[in-house]
Amino acid sequence: MNGMKQFVGLLAVTIMTMAGCGHHGMGSYGHGDRGYAAEKGTQEMSALVDQTVQDQEKAKQVKAIVGDIVAEVKETYRQNRQYHSKLYELNGNYEATPEEFTKILDEMSNSRMRSASKILGLRFKMKELLTAQEWRSLSDGMNNLRSRYGHSGESTAGAKEGQ
Repeated sequence: MNGMKQFVGLLAVTIMTMAGCGHHGMGSYGHGDRGYAAEKGTQEMSALVDQTVQDQEKAKQVKAIVGDIVAEVKETYRQNRQYHSKLYELNGNYEATPEEFTKILDEMSNSRMRSASKILGLRFKMKELLTAQEWRSLSDGMNNLRSRYGHSGESTAGAKEGQ
């Protein structure tokens, strides 16, 4: 199970990295245009799928799942920006209560959990399509993409084991 969590995290981090993750002001490609960066990241993931999945019908299905994950990551990013805007606005209100902050933080946390659960479900859907070797190759390829863009802080040993 730990390896599964790591793979989902790795996939999301890889996509976010290539799309210019949320806390950075500019995309990893230096354009400041998240649309361009997300498109470029999706293209690189598509090429990786083509390299690792030999059956073209399975590759097409995997790419569709990756597209769903990218869409979910984009939506989560958009929602997080909205929650942060609400927090900034509330912070400017001298009369704001701790409960008002907690309500927004709870909503943000619940939203993130729903998104993580959705991405996890998509991960299992993708795993069902792939062999253990394809899974390992895809995981290794994502590790390489992630490290190329300078976001390689956490261990991904479980993901490499094909779990």
